[in-house]
This record gives sequence, structure tokens and C-alpha cells, in this order.
Amino acid sequence: MALTLNTPPSVRLSSIQANRVRFQPSLSPVSVSFSRRRLSVVAAETDANEVKSQAPDKAPASGGSSFNQLLGIKGAAQETNKWKIRLQLTKPVTWPPLVWGVVCGAAASGNFHWTIEDVAKSIACMLMSGPFLTGYTQTINDWYDREIDAINEPYRPIPSGAISENEVITQIWVLLLGGLGLAGLLDVWAGHDFPIVFYLALGGSLLSYIYSAPPLKLKQNGWIGNFALGASYISLPWWAGQALFGTLTPDIIVLTLLYSIAGLGIAIVNDFKSVEGDRALGLQSLPVAFGAETAKWICVGAIDITQLSVAGYLLGAGKPYYALALLALIGPQVFFQFKYFLKDPVKYDVKYQASAQPFLVLGLLVTALATSH
Repeated sequence: MALTLNTPPSVRLSSIQANRVRFQPSLSPVSVSFSRRRLSVVAAETDANEVKSQAPDKAPASGGSSFNQLLGIKGAAQETNKWKIRLQLTKPVTWPPLVWGVVCGAAASGNFHWTIEDVAKSIACMLMSGPFLTGYTQTINDWYDREIDAINEPYRPIPSGAISENEVITQIWVLLLGGLGLAGLLDVWAGHDFPIVFYLALGGSLLSYIYSAPPLKLKQNGWIGNFALGASYISLPWWAGQALFGTLTPDIIVLTLLYSIAGLGIAIVNDFKSVEGDRALGLQSLPVAFGAETAKWICVGAIDITQLSVAGYLLGAGKPYYALALLALIGPQVFFQFKYFLKDPVKYDVKYQASAQPFLVLGLLVTALATSH
């Protein structure tokens, strides 16, 4: 959810788009104007040439992958089918961490049973966290990132004009209201006196909004924005799953927020491909602020040190087997960090995430099972 964390953070719950805005900012040195069907970048000739020379290669319209398009990841083919475009905006590739977060929360509650009712509840919670609220988060993030995408990925649906302003705004509201409606239904279904799942969804939605939208736009600050994203992808769906089937306790809140530091590291992975656009528009992502070489070590340090700390916590809590299992899952992540990410975080970002992150999410489940006993 983000109860969901670009992809958050995506557990990423996202925020309320309260006002419809026609976008016509004037930026220096680059100004971006947005009409209903087209986003164009206008700059002084020297500045335009500078941005062009630094910007990453643009994917040709005919050379992209239809599979990537449906997943919402880079290298996507351009589409004219509106439903495929709408799906692309929700970035389905970011849903699994949120869905997994719900699984971890249900496991940590100690009250999940393999009955038809409990399985149905968990599926509804996954739909809320993934397709609805993460989809909302990703769509609103693309909406507010349209000027950056015009530099980094001009073939994306919004800057390319493949989908109109009204259609994007409608999608944002449908996904947000659908997710909040499911959250309220889950509270009624679980018999909660206090609608905790609804308030978690609402809070996550607000977090997603201020992450992407001005004036706060948390993503402008690499530390705050990436931690918010990590919390959205790890803490919020876990909390929703645990609250749905049991009781959300203070120790679990602290533990999952600690785990969100690893989510911060994961979020940094996605910043490397947007360095030029971020720099041109003044966003202080960590690769912009510290440089790629330093940022990639901050990234892997946040991921590895967090998990080692959690393993130490489990050992201190008298659960050595769970601690050893978590340590065993950290090893392959370090291997893939050196094999892919630390060599070239832009070229190998997808390979690294596909190789290493399954071990991280299995570690989350190990931690959840440990806390349920």
C-alpha cells in the first residue's frame, strides 16, 4: 500500500488529489508547459542542448516491449489501447511487495487460519494495498512527475500525450476511492469497533500525496522521501494485515519502521535512472546530492545493516533459528549487490532487483513468523 513505497513507498498507500490543476509552470533554466494532450519542454537553446546531451537514451516507440508496458517498467512499447495505458500507469510490477506485506502482517498476527473467510479477507486486503492504493500512488506520482519524465522518459503515457488530463484525474480518484472503500469494508468484515484499516489506508494515501505533490513533495529530499516510500511498502501493508486478523502492537510498529530503512535503500535503486531529470528540476535525490558512487554504497548499506540489526534483535529475543534464517537470506543479497548493482546501478537495476529482492521479502516473512510466536 502505499499502503501500498516509486514504487513506495511500493506496501505504498497513496494520497488525496483534492484539486484539479492545469499545469503550466515556468522553470529555470527549463520551463515545461502541459496541455490536455501534450507535454512540451521549452528551453533556451544552450540549456536544451545541455539537457539533451546529459539525458539518458530515449526508448524508441517501436522498439519497446509490450510485456514491459503492461508491467509499467522502462523499455515499454507505446500503446494506443487506453486500458493498457491505464494499467501501465499503475505499475503492476510494484504491487507484489505490498501484497507480500499483507501476508507478513497476517502471519505476524498469529490469528490467520486457512479458512475460506480468512483467505477472502486477505485477498481483499491485497487488492486494497496493491491494485487500488499502490495503483493510485503510482498514477499520482506519474502525474506530478510529468515534467521530469519529459526529460528522462518522454515516451511515458502522460508526457507523450497518450492519455488525457481528464482521464488521468479520473483514474486517480477511482483508485483512491476504491481503495478507501475496500478498507472500510474490511473493518466492518473484521468487526472492528475502531476502523483501523480505513485510517491506515487514509494515512497512507495522504503520505503518498505529500510524497509526490507540492508544496511538501517529500521526494525532493532523498532521505525523507525514500524513507516515506520504504515505510509505505513495508510498514503500512504489514500493519493492515496484522490489524485485520489480530492486534497491532507498539513493538511491531517499531520493528517494521526499522525495516523501512531497508525500504529506503530499495527506493534509492530507482533514483539512479532519473538523475539528469532530477538535477535539471532541482530534486535532491541521493544520487544527485552525493553522486552515484557514494549513493550506491548508502543504498546497499541501508539494506544490509537494517537486516543485520533485525537478525540481532531476533537473536536477543531468544529466537536464534529465525535469526540464522534471516542471516542466510542476507548472503545472496550481498552477492547480487556486487554482481550487478555496485558495478552499474543504472544498467543492472532491474536484474539486481529481480535477483536480490526475493531474498529480502522472504526475510520479512521470517521476521513476521518470529514475532507471531
